[in-house]
Amino acid sequence: MRLVSYDVSGQVHAGLLIDDAVVDLAPAGFSSVLGAIENTDLWQSKVERLTTDGHRVSLSSVKLLAPIPAPRKLICVGLNYLDHAKETGAEVPKVPTIFNKFATSVIGPGDQVKLPKVSNQIDYEAELAFVIGRGGRHIAAQDWRQHVFGYTIVNDVSARDYQRATSQWLMGKTFDTFAPMGPCIVTADEIADPHNLKIGLRLNGKTMQNSNTKELIFKVPELIAFLSSVFTLEPGDIVSTGTPAGVGFSRKPPVYLQPDDEMVVSVEHVGELKNSVVAEQQ
Repeated sequence: MRLVSYDVSGQVHAGLLIDDAVVDLAPAGFSSVLGAIENTDLWQSKVERLTTDGHRVSLSSVKLLAPIPAPRKLICVGLNYLDHAKETGAEVPKVPTIFNKFATSVIGPGDQVKLPKVSNQIDYEAELAFVIGRGGRHIAAQDWRQHVFGYTIVNDVSARDYQRATSQWLMGKTFDTFAPMGPCIVTADEIADPHNLKIGLRLNGKTMQNSNTKELIFKVPELIAFLSSVFTLEPGDIVSTGTPAGVGFSRKPPVYLQPDDEMVVSVEHVGELKNSVVAEQQ
């Protein structure tokens, strides 16, 4: 199943995406996608009836939002693809590099990334993200499937000058609008192996990133075990797993985002996330 959040007259609704239509989850008792995830043991039996009996509205008639518009945690993994480590000349990490983005950075499909006036080195990063269903602490790596609700797409937009100014990446990663997300959450049962998915990004129609999640250094089981050894993972937490080779700052000459650019991130079996770029108003 594919879960979405969408706007109707300023109200956020949770829905199922079925072909080119959206089915509201409210009749099943869920006013938000997070509510469905928090009740993962109950929601599927209730929702399955909606796939045939639920009222459908055209996808073109609603505004899609980020699947979880204000996640409790948006956790990101840096330097987590072998091909990306090679292109940057970095040593392959022995421990995951973890940072986060604040909820104010999250935007949905079709929304505009705003280029901040304090930076001219804004970069793109195509990423597969997984969404926690059942939370916990000290989760064993072999139990990872019991804790993944589904998968979505994140574009980890980054201000490279701010990111590289210090050893801490946070400030370069969490500008407003720097976490496009969506268009949906694909439930885990639809992704047989998250570690063998084509992933890429097109910028103005040109392929910039073209890889596969098999290049991941730390895979989903390891990340869940590592993160939960430090803090409690909660339902709806989003973990963005890193980006492959082809980022703008590694190119010669570097390619940074400009006003009117169009980005399309694609992940096999998950979909496409499209966002345009505008300059921040002075």
